[in-house]
Amino acid sequence: MDQDFLLGDSTRGARFMLEYQKAEDALRAAGVRSTIVVFGSARIREDGPEKHRRWYAEARRFGRIASEQGGALISNGGVRDHVIATGGGPGIMEAANRGARDAGAPTIGLNITLPHEQEPNAYSTPELTFNFHYFAMRKMHLAMRAIGLVVFPGGFGTFDELFEILTLRQTGKMPPPCPVVLFDRAYWSKLINFDVLLEEGFIAADNLKLFSFAETAEEAWEIVRVRP
Repeated sequence: MDQDFLLGDSTRGARFMLEYQKAEDALRAAGVRSTIVVFGSARIREDGPEKHRRWYAEARRFGRIASEQGGALISNGGVRDHVIATGGGPGIMEAANRGARDAGAPTIGLNITLPHEQEPNAYSTPELTFNFHYFAMRKMHLAMRAIGLVVFPGGFGTFDELFEILTLRQTGKMPPPCPVVLFDRAYWSKLINFDVLLEEGFIAADNLKLFSFAETAEEAWEIVRVRP
């Protein structure tokens, strides 16, 4: 009950531990063995510009398809696979959680407390919705069960998660399988010239195989549908 003590600098390590343990206990109790992480802009709306509407619709369709075909609906000996996990906020994250909800599957929202934008959406499963203070602990939970990442167009936060996973894959800290799918080649090719990194010798040629492109929910699912 001593908030001054609990929120002080000396107890930061304990707060890290608690943020890890609460989510870990809930995910284990729900039998979540593997996840597909879906990320993209929180600013994309279902009723936005035409391009945004398409991205939202495809993210929702992907959440439904992956949940129906990937094992999230069936508790296989007490475990569930390919459970949709997002950053828990609005936009693309809402769409993917919503698609999983459409399928009747459990779906995870790993929210983060921010001054704006980031409120839990209405579609992540309540007991699998968490509100983190520390980005580092949130990232850990996003990565540790992920066997696939689908990244829709987005901004700084989306880049952060994308390159986090790519770096983990590149350095072998996240062993395969964990395919990374960039949705909408035109957007990503306009935004990032990955070939420049190769030309300058900053990445190896094989690093370009760490990600693929998809234009539809079905294409994205075909890439990430690995089995644990």
